[in-house]
Amino acid sequence: MSQLSAAGIEAFDESVYRAILVRHTAAPAELADDLSCSTERVARALDRLRENGLVGRLAGTRRRYAAIEPGAALESLVRSRTADLDGVRAAAGELSRLFAAARQGGSEQVEVITGGEALGRWFVQLQQEARDEVITLDRPPYALTTSNPVEATALTRGVHYRAVYAPEALEWPGVLGDIRELVAHGEQARVLPGLRIKLAISDRRLALMPLTLDFTTEVRAAVIRPSTLLDGLIDYWELCWRTATPLGAPAEDDPLGEEDRQMLTLLVSGLKDEAIARQLGWSVRTMRRRISRLHEELGAANRFQAGVIAARRGWI
Repeated sequence: MSQLSAAGIEAFDESVYRAILVRHTAAPAELADDLSCSTERVARALDRLRENGLVGRLAGTRRRYAAIEPGAALESLVRSRTADLDGVRAAAGELSRLFAAARQGGSEQVEVITGGEALGRWFVQLQQEARDEVITLDRPPYALTTSNPVEATALTRGVHYRAVYAPEALEWPGVLGDIRELVAHGEQARVLPGLRIKLAISDRRLALMPLTLDFTTEVRAAVIRPSTLLDGLIDYWELCWRTATPLGAPAEDDPLGEEDRQMLTLLVSGLKDEAIARQLGWSVRTMRRRISRLHEELGAANRFQAGVIAARRGWI
């Protein structure tokens, strides 16, 4: 019997999770070799583990996954069950030892951590421990994965998320779709050109900020506890939020089709013509023709004005 069955994890999925914990990162084919089964079966298991917040998909065109530290990842599953999940808590401890990456403690106001995996573990922990709110500034590059399965779970237990995205984030494959799905579940999202930092703050008492955006070398990040530095970062986030353009659900009287709304959203986000056309699967000529039609419908003189008018009407 699977030790994680009380948390809804099937026995085979647990074996896949244990295998990727040993490797830390792996492709479905590598795990299939380890478990002597088909790649397709492993891929389906990884998708289920990703939905449960136990693994994340790495950025890039190749399908590759990273294990998320179990002590934090399993906590959200445990909280949604009753006392019969004591066995899952014990399994989480065992899986943490397999993961072989001890959490770094400390009571300093600023603690520097190193490594992409450590950054990923802290990001998970920050969200798992949030009770009221998580606020973020999001831009590329990404240390491990572009997706954030932990957020969907946190939203269901009442944690509020407000995120400001850089336009560059919307150009990454799958990111815009992920944002729309999270907005549908309650995230408030805005976009702001010119973001130069990545930042996550939990309950205004704990912040996580990479110290460099060059993830090709050793990743270093700061864990920031209550201090004047944290106060300053919160003030900076608030300034970004007030300046950013909303990316949200359309108003009830919205006359736009879904494709036109997506096009305007990307336009307001500051993406270039080629990037917008690529995201929507259109030619540049088709995109420009549809923009011209929208100008007439909105009474706008240029693209920027069209985006502003649509945003004010609550269409994007």
